[in-house]
Amino acid sequence: MSLTMKILIGMLAGVVVGAAINTLDNAFINDVVVGGFFAMIGTMFVNALKMLVVPLVFFSLVCGVAGIGDIRVLGRVGTKSFGLYIFTTAVAIATAILLALLIGPGQGFDMQGVDASGITAKEAPSVWEVFANIVPTNPIQAFASGEMLQIIFYTIILGVAVVMLGDQSAAFVRACEYMNEVMMKIVSIVMAFAPYGVFCLIAKTFAEQGIDLFVPVLAYVGTLVGALFLHLFVTLMLLLKLTTGLSPLTFMKKMRSAQIFAFSTASSNATIPVTLQCITERIGVKNSVASFTIPFGATINMDGTAIMQGVATVFLANVYGIELGVAGYLTVIAMAVLASIGTAGVPGVGLVMLTMVLNQVGLPIEGIALILGVDRLMDMIRTAVNITGDAVVSTIVAKLEGEFDPAVFADPNAGIETGHDLDIDPAAEERLAGAARPHARPQPAE
Repeated sequence: MSLTMKILIGMLAGVVVGAAINTLDNAFINDVVVGGFFAMIGTMFVNALKMLVVPLVFFSLVCGVAGIGDIRVLGRVGTKSFGLYIFTTAVAIATAILLALLIGPGQGFDMQGVDASGITAKEAPSVWEVFANIVPTNPIQAFASGEMLQIIFYTIILGVAVVMLGDQSAAFVRACEYMNEVMMKIVSIVMAFAPYGVFCLIAKTFAEQGIDLFVPVLAYVGTLVGALFLHLFVTLMLLLKLTTGLSPLTFMKKMRSAQIFAFSTASSNATIPVTLQCITERIGVKNSVASFTIPFGATINMDGTAIMQGVATVFLANVYGIELGVAGYLTVIAMAVLASIGTAGVPGVGLVMLTMVLNQVGLPIEGIALILGVDRLMDMIRTAVNITGDAVVSTIVAKLEGEFDPAVFADPNAGIETGHDLDIDPAAEERLAGAARPHARPQPAE
């Protein structure tokens, strides 16, 4: 059984076990099993993934910039990826608003009994603040706190300096390439524990949230899921097909592993190691492009989160009977795009961004209490949409820059030979390991 299948089984088992525990509502099980054991294993697994992000992004990006070797090409890659990320985010939230206006979730909703305490607004950063904060005052502090935009900026500057030094940088580049391979090997070690980590994460979520929370906000949940799936299966796949000519079905099959991890962790940043594996070893994007576009996208590209903001804004406007008008919804689109650049790809960031949007258009932020209960499960779905958008843009940019290997994309077993892919057959891995042993029988020369 492949590792991906084991993870899928762990996820489904987590749903069943978590829902059953929620139904039982036993104090001992809730405190010891859910709040103790499940929380511990799930947190350890997510922390292990996050542990890899900063060093993997650093070494991979240095190798990528050095691999491009031309600063002008790097500028083109950055400009194209930034433009595509902003475009897809704007399309995502516009689609969500239009669909929500057609369905009309929140009309006739009764606010009585809703606890809105503890909901505080966040101030939206200005455009100038967003771009000024990209430059770190202390790179070490940026690395320690995981500020991805600052890390990417510093690493690119370092990579450009490495390219400008030419042959003097050869030893440093080789060391970074070696460390990049080491980090990918650590990723494969962490992935071996993925089925158990995913099971605990999903079981804890469903044990705490349950299914009953969906009933009062069923129209909101249905509209949000519909908008997410519309963007994922129609908008992104149509964009991929029109710009690259690649098969969306093959693309989705090869992205399955990363999507499962994004769903489980609800964190674009934590999924970076797996997304990088899928996009380079399974889809065929060269590391020179992927090492830049994937971390960059995990930080600024939040299609799923933007969709949530669009649907939530329409939902709350209907609940409070407030007409926003065309100008109001255009403000929502602009605010969502700006907020996606200035916030991190971590669990729960969507609600922080939503307070900025609601504050800007004059909607009561207390309404967030209505969707607070179901947000964790919705966050899991929209994170899977986020990282798929990252992968689509990376593939498009790589294709336009000639940094794409069509043979890898066409090969259903691509990536298996490296032992890194999540769909690797254990028997095949053993055969590969046996072939590499010194005592293996030598093959006759042709």
